[in-house]
Amino acid sequence: MTTPRLQLIGITKRYPSVVANSGVSLTVLPGQTHAVLGENGAGKSTLMKIIYGSVKPDEGQVLFNGQPVHIKNPQEARAVGISMVFQHFSLFDTITVAENVWLGLNKSLSLREVTQSINVKAAEYGLDIDPNRPVHTLSVGEMQRVEIIRALLTNPQLLILDEPTSVLTPQAVEKLFVVLKKLASEGCSILYISHKLHEIRELCNACTVLRAGKVTGVCNPTQESNASLSKMMIGAEPPQLTHRAQLPGASILRVQGLTLAREDQFGVNLEAVSFEVRAGEVVGIAGVSGNGQKELLYALSGEDVRAQTGSIDMAGVDVSRLHPGQRRDLGLHFVPEERLGRGAVPTLGLAHNLLLTRREAIAYPTWGGGWIRVKQLEAQAAGIIRRFNVKAGGANSLARSLSGGNLQKFIVGREIDANPKLFIVAQPTWGVDVGAAAQIRSEILELRDAGCAVLVLSEELDELFEVCDRLHVIARGQLSPSVPIAEASVTQIGEWMSGLWGNQVQEHLAYLETLDADELGEPHAQT
Repeated sequence: MTTPRLQLIGITKRYPSVVANSGVSLTVLPGQTHAVLGENGAGKSTLMKIIYGSVKPDEGQVLFNGQPVHIKNPQEARAVGISMVFQHFSLFDTITVAENVWLGLNKSLSLREVTQSINVKAAEYGLDIDPNRPVHTLSVGEMQRVEIIRALLTNPQLLILDEPTSVLTPQAVEKLFVVLKKLASEGCSILYISHKLHEIRELCNACTVLRAGKVTGVCNPTQESNASLSKMMIGAEPPQLTHRAQLPGASILRVQGLTLAREDQFGVNLEAVSFEVRAGEVVGIAGVSGNGQKELLYALSGEDVRAQTGSIDMAGVDVSRLHPGQRRDLGLHFVPEERLGRGAVPTLGLAHNLLLTRREAIAYPTWGGGWIRVKQLEAQAAGIIRRFNVKAGGANSLARSLSGGNLQKFIVGREIDANPKLFIVAQPTWGVDVGAAAQIRSEILELRDAGCAVLVLSEELDELFEVCDRLHVIARGQLSPSVPIAEASVTQIGEWMSGLWGNQVQEHLAYLETLDADELGEPHAQT
């Protein structure tokens, strides 16, 4: 019989307010791609951190290649052949991509050698990244690429991937799957966490299902449907979205000729960006991460107030130079793509995190200043927790104590609960299970039906096609024309993501015809 690559026997991990894992047993064979499936808060990430040595179990045993191991830290895990890509990135913002990768590799390698290796792996796997860029200048999607490349450079025997495709385009996902299938064929075992059931069915040949920290099922996902996997995970099929047609109302957000120079050398210039969002409609913006989404979001939210006067209008008010608080007073509520650090303060409780964007629980005496009505604040937070089914220890649970999906539900819920006139959300269901994703998308459609103007920036094309009425694509800081969802196709949007739409396609092809094969290089000449 084949010796298992990994065996977990009776793993238990308790925290003060929750039992994250309870008697979990799991077996992964060499060359097997094994999914771990469960709703947000089911204990998946905790289990992976135990395998990787960043969390120590209270009970149970870990065997690797048939031998008991007691992995004390991630460095020891990498030494025995285990690598992990976390859902929440473990990168140092102030140093470069190459330096971040270098920290986790054999110190006998020079920084120059690591930089060369990054370039080779990035080109091989289609995860393009500049090794010399400081991490703080990267988008979320680009940070994800760094994590994946860093893991692959360790040549692991067991690769743990926690939501690895959450901010990748469909094309990049396809390329990643080619890599993962090749790794598995060479004997590398893969533990794969994802809420995208179609990915699990395509990639994985074994699956363990967790619910409330316990193993509730084992199956071969290739023999299951999305519906059956969903039922195993959450006990029911996700509700179907109701997207009814309606005529949009007055213009709520109008962006006209927004041109904005990048603030850092690795940013993207916005060039003559124009679009409109009306009351009672959802407008989506698709695109590969790092093409100007961050710069556009900062300009719309008020974090960047350098926009030229008259370029951003909200319900007849020029908000181009207004700060975030002033825009909130006009009815704008905003969900950034970074949950921890931008969407929530990690060390504050959920109730006090409401104060980032909500003021209802603050009393302002005539002498100035303000008092926080703590009970009212806690009641507000408790209401959001109930409405959005957030799994947390209560209104005062620290933001960092929640799973990624549950924190996302709370942040989205906090802004939706404010009854915005304009709702802007980036990556609304990143790392969220199928049931919670359906709920968030349903809430977005309810906002739309109630007359709110909604702008969604997402790299999930399926999501955009589900909730949007019209769709744009952003590429290299430029925005495509809008296309009604009924007339759009995944193929068309994928082409637009390369920055080619309208006359640009013909212009690009005409330019290629002026070059010979030697100038282009063999791959480009074939294209």
